[in-house]
Amino acid sequence: MINRKFDDSADIDHILLTEEQIADAVSAIAAKIDADSRESERDLLLLGILKGSVVFMGDLMKKLKTPVEIDFMKVSSYGSSTVSSGKINILLDLHRKDLSDKDIIIVEDIIDSGRTLSYLLKYLEIAGAGSVKTCTLLDKPSRRSVEFIPDYTGFTIPDEFVVGYGLDYNEHYRSLPYIGVLKPGVWKN
Repeated sequence: MINRKFDDSADIDHILLTEEQIADAVSAIAAKIDADSRESERDLLLLGILKGSVVFMGDLMKKLKTPVEIDFMKVSSYGSSTVSSGKINILLDLHRKDLSDKDIIIVEDIIDSGRTLSYLLKYLEIAGAGSVKTCTLLDKPSRRSVEFIPDYTGFTIPDEFVVGYGLDYNEHYRSLPYIGVLKPGVWKN
């Protein structure tokens, strides 16, 4: 049952990125992807990592001029806490026979440790993808535990607990139109 009295915005300490800043970044990323895709003879496939990337990927594909296909995977490296377990679990896999004909861009909401995208990059290359690049709205390089640099990045952010624009904590806050910093008392309890 949905608690209709729940006010997600009451738990936000401050807004880190406004709707306008996010929209500008999405347009800039789309323009870079369009420029990079001009020379390829393969089809472009945006591969969204569920659930957090859905809002970002939806806005991104609307800004692209390049024809694009979409697909999804669900991957987890988190247990019941807010800290990565380090083990990558594929909960929903990509089942396609045409990967060699695709330029895949893995679309992620945020990169922390880099383990998940590093793993997926190798996984898709082994599966025979024509090419694989990575795209994230938010990057926290201070949390990196593996060497990893995304191909397309909207913002490099500090090590704060962020929610909104698809990012959640316990399935709340995804619908906020901005990226906000969650009050520590909300997630540290």
